[in-house]
Parts: sequence; C-alpha cells; structure tokens
Amino acid sequence: MNFLVDAQLPRRLAYRLRDADHDAVHTLDLPNGNRSTDAELCEISAREQRIVIMKDADFVSSFLLAHQPYKLLLISVGNIRNADLEKLFVRPVPRLLRPLPRMTVLS
Repeated sequence: MNFLVDAQLPRRLAYRLRDADHDAVHTLDLPNGNRSTDAELCEISAREQRIVIMKDADFVSSFLLAHQPYKLLLISVGNIRNADLEKLFVRPVPRLLRPLPRMTVLS
C-alpha cells in the first residue's frame, strides 16, 4: 500500500510503514515539506494513489465534498506517545484498509 503521512504525525510512522513493506512518504519528504498545502497533498494522493494519514479532522469536510484525497485514514486517538501510536497503527494496517472504500477513522 502507498501512504502519505501528514505533518501532525511523526516521521517515524512513515519509517515503520516502510519497515512493514509499504511505500510511505512523510510530508517532510515532499518538496515543500510540512508547508505543503492540502491541495498539494490531494494531488499527490490522487496521482500516486496514496492513502493520506492525518489527525486533522477539518480535512474530512474537503474529503467528503471534493472526494479528495484518493483515500483518507483519520487518526483520532488523542495525545499518545509515538511508540504507542505505532503499535496501534502499523500492525493492523492491511486488515483495517482491505475492506474499506475511501475513508477510515482509527480511534
């Protein structure tokens, strides 16, 4: 699976996804880094069929209205340690995303 990890999430999450044989990019790896706009993220997501992973609930509205990005995984677990986030997220990714159409909320 291809992922685009947003700025509110640790870059280490992209590394863990890569370790699990996924293609993952963090916004820090993009030309504009964490200054990348939502429109840029949507364009990259659509072009490269990347699932955008983020904590920004405001992005859901644009997702529902414009049907962008390609797919969205919204993380709503509140403030937890990065290591705990990785444990919650990386292992079950294939199981979580396989049956889902375009948007998932992990909470």
